[in-house]
Parts: sequence; structure tokens; C-alpha cells
Amino acid sequence: MASDTGSEIGLHNINQTSDYDANDESPIETQRSPIQMRQHENHSTLPPVDGGRQAWLFLAGSFSIEALVWEERSGIAIIGSSAMGIMYLGAPFTFAALQWWPKYRRYYAAIGLGIIAIALVLSSFSTRVWHLILTQGVLYAVGGSLLYSPTVLFLDEWFIKRKGFAFGVMWAGTGVSGICVPLVMNWGLGRYGHRTMLRAWAITVVILSAPLLYYVKPRIPLSGSSRPRRLDMSFVRTSTFWTLQAGNILESLGFFIPNIWLPTYARSIGLSSLAGTMTVIMFNTTSILSQVLLGSLTDRMHVTDVILVSTIGAALSVFLFWGLAASLPLLCVFSLVYGLFAGGFTSTWSGIIREVQRRERGAEAGLVFGLLAAGRGIGSVLSGPLSEALLKDKPWMGEGELGYGTGYGGLIVFTSVSATLGGVSWIGRRVGWL
Repeated sequence: MASDTGSEIGLHNINQTSDYDANDESPIETQRSPIQMRQHENHSTLPPVDGGRQAWLFLAGSFSIEALVWEERSGIAIIGSSAMGIMYLGAPFTFAALQWWPKYRRYYAAIGLGIIAIALVLSSFSTRVWHLILTQGVLYAVGGSLLYSPTVLFLDEWFIKRKGFAFGVMWAGTGVSGICVPLVMNWGLGRYGHRTMLRAWAITVVILSAPLLYYVKPRIPLSGSSRPRRLDMSFVRTSTFWTLQAGNILESLGFFIPNIWLPTYARSIGLSSLAGTMTVIMFNTTSILSQVLLGSLTDRMHVTDVILVSTIGAALSVFLFWGLAASLPLLCVFSLVYGLFAGGFTSTWSGIIREVQRRERGAEAGLVFGLLAAGRGIGSVLSGPLSEALLKDKPWMGEGELGYGTGYGGLIVFTSVSATLGGVSWIGRRVGWL
């Protein structure tokens, strides 16, 4: 779909919409009115899209903020799931606020960074798990949402034809932090204790993030008279949105399960805790490549075709490699292959947004993104209870071979089926739902 126009893939209806690129020239310059001439001069001074120094600096800043916001700090599952669930499920409200009051978007990021720092410092005084849930779970999630969300809207202005690639690079930050941050935090917590380490981490986040806020800015400046804007939610009445959203939710129900249970599964087949940790690191490593690769493919192919590649690869990796894994080598193969196909699923969101906007011209990219994030949040919240229910009483224990007979068989099958159902939009396109 590389031939799609900017009006189909961009959000460029934010008060001062323009069809001009930074380098546009008109053959009828002398026929313009003075107002048109001034508008053209303003737009001709805008930095270029899809490249150039400012665009790449913006993307580097977005990558770093992504890594700092979505990294795992506590090592306690309920805290990490609380923060992730709030950021995902709260996304529609955050993006609605950003759309309603566009002139405050850059302030949101600075406020969010301050809240994150406060949350980390307060968590250093925690003496109970519920203290950590409130600080690193709830308060951190609020700050993270405010810091992270404006980057999505700004990216929609900086990248048009390479939007999928740009989203992939930004989201690759999560994979990088998934590899590095737990190692650093575990080392610091072991050596200095949680109080000192969390305060040091708060300072580190501020020092690393504050300079980046200068580069994470809109490409198109808002007019001084910008007013609250009506939110156009008409796209939620289309079959296009719900077909794509259904696949997004179904895929997310099983996506988080391997990351949650791989370390435990590794120990259940006689492997060490270190081996279990390494499988998660391997997943995060190939997820980095997956984000960029799948994002780039959405710039060139129909999004449902990219989703099909992701879901088939993920489903087969679970069914074959995890289901047959009774030793470390095959478990490592599963982690690498699953990360390669499933790890970048969210990079298809740029293509989903493009498809929704193609069908419903008034759809705002931020609002579509927020609802997609909420859909993934449903999977994030439900995957824990669902997986525990599937593991209760260890079904299939001793009744099957290899992984299927370890008591995790039901979990493995559910994850594979969930990945397969994530490709429902490919079928929907064939039957006319898109």
C-alpha cells in the first residue's frame, strides 16, 4: 500500500491541514492571493517528512521514551501488569484529551515525566506490596501515559510513507529495555537495595528523558487560536474497525502468556532459573527485529497480509516448538521464532489506522490508536487469570508427549489458537468486512 496518499495515512486535519510538503513548489505562484502566499510560505518552511535531521532526532527521542516508559522495574508480576493494564486501557481517554486540547500536547509529556519521577521516588519508601502497586503500578502508569501518548500523535506528522517503519523503530525501544533494564535493575537492587536504586533510577529517567522532550515535538505548529475540537468517533460504527479490532483483541489474549510463564515452564522441565530468564531475553531480542520488519511491511503491503504472516508464524512456533520443547535448545528456538513473528504485532497498528482512515476519512489517528491500545489491554488484563485457569489441576499431565504432557498443554494450545484467531481480519477482507 505504498501508493496510498498522505491524506489516507496521515492525521493532517489538525487545524492547519496542508497538502504541501516542505519542498512543494507551485507553477501558478503569481495567481495566489496574499493570504494563500503567506500560508504557502509557512508550509514551505516546515521540515521534510519521512527523513531529514529533525525527523530522525524525533524518532530517536521517541525510541528512548518508549524504552523508558514501558520497561519492567519491579520484578513483581502484579505491579507490572497493573501499570501495563492502566496504560493500555486508559489510552482512549488520554488520546481523547490530547485531541480535545491539542495546544497542551507538549505540556502533557513534561507533566508525565514529572509524575514518573515522583512515582519512582515514592516507591522507594514502600514497605508493603500495595505501596508498590499504587506508586509503580498506578501513579507510574498515569505519568507514563502522559509522557508517551504525544509521541504517537507527533510521529503521525513526521512520517507519512514510512509511518510503519517509524512506528516499528519506536516500539523496538520496548524490546531493548526488556533486555537491558531488568539486568541493570537486578544488579542495582542486589548491590544497593531498593531504596537507593529506585531513587537513582528516578534521577536517571529524568536525565535521559528531559533533553529528549525538546526533539519530541509536532512537525506542524498549531495556530494560536486553537480551540477544543469535536471528537469524531464515527469510525467505531464501521465493520472495518471492528474486524481489525477483533483480531487485535484475540491475538493479545495469548500474546503475553509465553513471557509470563516461560521461566516457570523452564523450571518445570528441569532447567535453571537463569535458563528461564534467557528465554525471555531471547524473545525480546527478536522482538526488536520484528517491530521494524513488520512495521516496514505495512508500508508496502495490505495490513491484513502482514497480520497473516505474523499470526501464522506465531501460531506454528507455539504449536511446534513450545509444544515439543522438553529441553533448552528447542525452548530457545521457540523464544527466538515466537519473538520474530509475534513480537512486532503492534507495528501493524499503523496499517490498521491507515485502513480505518481510508474507509472513514474523518477518523483521527490518535483515537483509533487509543482504542487499539485498549483492545490490547483487554488481553493484558485477562491473560493472567485465563492462563491460571488453564493451568489449574495441571490438565493433560502425563497424557501427552513433551511440552503437551507437562501440565502446560492447555496453555500451549490456547496460545496457539489465540495467535491464529489474530488473523481473522485477513478472512474479513475476503468476505467484504473491510
